[in-house]
Amino acid sequence: MGRRLKPGWYVFVALALYALVVTLAWRHDRAELHRLRAALAGAPVASPRGDASRYVLPLPGACLPRKPEHLPGYPRPYRKGANQGFIFENGDACVPVVYGAGVVAAQRGRVLKAEQEYRELSAAEFDALVAAVAGGASPEQMDRLRGREVWIEHPDGRITVYAHLSGLRPDLSVGQLVERSEWIGYVGNSGTRAASRGSKKGARLLLEVWQGNVDTGTYLGKGLDPRKNKDKLLTLARALFAVP
Repeated sequence: MGRRLKPGWYVFVALALYALVVTLAWRHDRAELHRLRAALAGAPVASPRGDASRYVLPLPGACLPRKPEHLPGYPRPYRKGANQGFIFENGDACVPVVYGAGVVAAQRGRVLKAEQEYRELSAAEFDALVAAVAGGASPEQMDRLRGREVWIEHPDGRITVYAHLSGLRPDLSVGQLVERSEWIGYVGNSGTRAASRGSKKGARLLLEVWQGNVDTGTYLGKGLDPRKNKDKLLTLARALFAVP
């Protein structure tokens, strides 16, 4: 007859299996965890709907912003430019937008930028930056104004930019493949005046959708002033995102 395993071995095998399950859950199911956290915070929880080729919004359960100033194309006089993406803030996102809330990838793709190492500007540095962009911001200056970022390149040629993050998923790195709705980071206010002064006020998430290079390409909604073309812009966005 074969030798019976000692009780300690059963404990070891059980712990090994548990560790495996936890690791797999951590690597692949973080988006679901943050959807559940959103539900506990009182936000509606929605799974991605419809065709998997459709993009999802980076805050589970969110809707497209309605305020013109939170939409692409809205003027930014302080830098003689325009907003280049969708800004999700409390009161205009259909879900609470709070510092530290989970952010997910809008579509599957490859990570182009993941700012794990990020230093917030000091108050003096921020004020100097705002003064420097009065005549228009360079790509490098825009990078600093976006705060901590993640960029993801998608199979259809688009690039999504997630900005003002307070932190990233610890293992997120350049070249990594992520899935649609996979957790990538946290809502924050990096790159803002409040952050430069050590405050967590003004939590927000900026999502930009680019066709081609982020610095020289075309962002979704470019050329449409949302003060005059909001309905057209939202129709364009709904054609891409899986939202009502």
